Parts: sequence; structure tokens; C-alpha cells
Amino acid sequence: MPIYEYRCDSCGHLFERQQTMNEPAVSACPSCQGPVHRVVTGGAGFIMKSPLPNQTPPSKGCSLESTGMTCCGRDHRCAKPACEGGE
Repeated sequence: MPIYEYRCDSCGHLFERQQTMNEPAVSACPSCQGPVHRVVTGGAGFIMKSPLPNQTPPSKGCSLESTGMTCCGRDHRCAKPACEGGE
């Protein structure tokens, strides 16, 4: 959820609120109940902390030792340096 920063027009109190994007903006100062406006800040951007459940880890290349198969699906080493498909 984004964190929005507000400043009171009456007393100058600066405060933050964590709100969903669909939630209405705060209209009253928590200190004096005066009118507030949202302050535009640079923000930290979007940070993905963990992969999504349906994402697969990045491939480490095809290796007979790690996967038990080569990239063309054989269970033994290919004569060619790079496989072109299941020959």
C-alpha cells in the first residue's frame, strides 16, 4: 500500500497515512481538525521483495549434471557445443 504525506493548511502539521489507492484522501488534520492537502513527494518507487508464486527461477543453462538432461532432452552429452533442439 502506498504511503501518502499530508500537510495541514491551518497549523502546518505534516503527517503520513498508509492508504489503498482507492481510499479517499484525508480531509482533516489529526492535531487541529483543520483542512489538509496531499503533499507530492518523490517516493521510493515500486519494490518487489519476493517472486510471484507462478514465476520460475532464472535458468542456469542446460547442464547434464544439474538437470539430468541436456538442452535437447538427451540423457548423455551432445557432440555439438550448443543444442539446436531434439535431433
